[in-house]
Amino acid sequence: MKDIISTITMKELEQITYRALQESFSQVMSQTLQELDETIATTRDKKRFYLKDKRTLKFESVFGQVELKRNYYQDRETGNYVFLLDQYLAFDGTKGMSPVVQDLAIELAVTGVSYRQASRAMEKLLGYPVISHEGIRQQLLNTDVVPEKSVPLEQDVVFVEVDGLYTKSQEKNKKGREIKIASVHQGWEMNGKRAKLIEKRHFIHEGKLPFWEEFEQYLMATYEYDPTKHHLVINGDGAKWITSCRDYFRSNATFVIDRFHVARDVQRLFRKHPRYRAIRKKLANYDWEGFMVELNSAVGTLENEKKEERLEELIAQLSQYPEALGDYREKLRSKGIDTTGFRPMGSAEGTMSVFARRLKNGRSWCENGLDKFIDIMVALKDNLEIKTLQGMLEPTMEIAEKSKKEKPPKHFVEKLKDSAAEATRNNLGYLKGALGKPVTAALKGLRGI
Repeated sequence: MKDIISTITMKELEQITYRALQESFSQVMSQTLQELDETIATTRDKKRFYLKDKRTLKFESVFGQVELKRNYYQDRETGNYVFLLDQYLAFDGTKGMSPVVQDLAIELAVTGVSYRQASRAMEKLLGYPVISHEGIRQQLLNTDVVPEKSVPLEQDVVFVEVDGLYTKSQEKNKKGREIKIASVHQGWEMNGKRAKLIEKRHFIHEGKLPFWEEFEQYLMATYEYDPTKHHLVINGDGAKWITSCRDYFRSNATFVIDRFHVARDVQRLFRKHPRYRAIRKKLANYDWEGFMVELNSAVGTLENEKKEERLEELIAQLSQYPEALGDYREKLRSKGIDTTGFRPMGSAEGTMSVFARRLKNGRSWCENGLDKFIDIMVALKDNLEIKTLQGMLEPTMEIAEKSKKEKPPKHFVEKLKDSAAEATRNNLGYLKGALGKPVTAALKGLRGI
């Protein structure tokens, strides 16, 4: 017995059992669909739907390929030919894959590294090639984001983090494109020591209007935003298209220079400089006047000409809006706004790193493909509804949560369990034998699968 057991490893046993369960699933799914199709056939409106013949349904599922014959009807009222089974299940059998496979492919493509990697991940996960990387891309191109209803604003202050991301173009002799992104939230809520952004949404500038004009339209469409009532706190770097928010919103917005970029420049310029600690302290304490004095007094004390030029550029840039280095909360309090619970700004860089991991790293894009991909990426992040070829996309975690809340009828579940048990018994050699048979026979049975 020991010799026989030693011929199979735990890994092999797990793989063999998984393949057997996949085959069982395909049998159970095929049998269940056939029974549903027959029930529909006997209960349909026979005067309207004429049974023409049976057609093959073949699709890829998370447990392998499923194949069966289903009824094909002619609708006498419209003259169209339909599969009533597909209509009842909100499923298009002509697409060749189940909705779960489709949703998983799209989600892996957007949250993962690439279309190709998503295809490989599904093959490794499911044990067989389910969908090609081009197939995943086509699935994503045939999606649409459903606009959501306006989100109410709980307070008069809206927080905005803005930055740009450069992407390469696939088209020859065509320059790349800067994607301008704004993340919007309504403040912070604490979960222990961690802060979570409230009602965070993402805006991608894709239109022909200037950024801030289109962004304001987005605010009014997405939130119950009133330009005469609500105040914006906008955090970003010194790019002109970002700092132009001061002229567009005027007194209705407070611009905050992104401290990440300023601190990075200070480190690069003064890391080994004797005034480095003092300069950092002024910046950390929001002492913008003292910080600017320190920068100006450091001119001529750096070790090389390139650093001197960069320091002068930094001073010239920050001199346009030195108050943006201060604490925005003090400015809001001077306007009579309660700042309880408000925290320092600075999540723009983290947001951009998430987009950059998927959109950059040597990748190039066609214009339509990039727009669609970003729309779906934002929709997944913002929990927006996504319409696909198979209905509405449900991310994997939402599918799991929904299955807990919405359970099918008990008699239907029991019937499926019985069918699965019978199919599994027929696929696992050990389960065909009598009780008490030694485990060696079970292993022999598994090897024969």
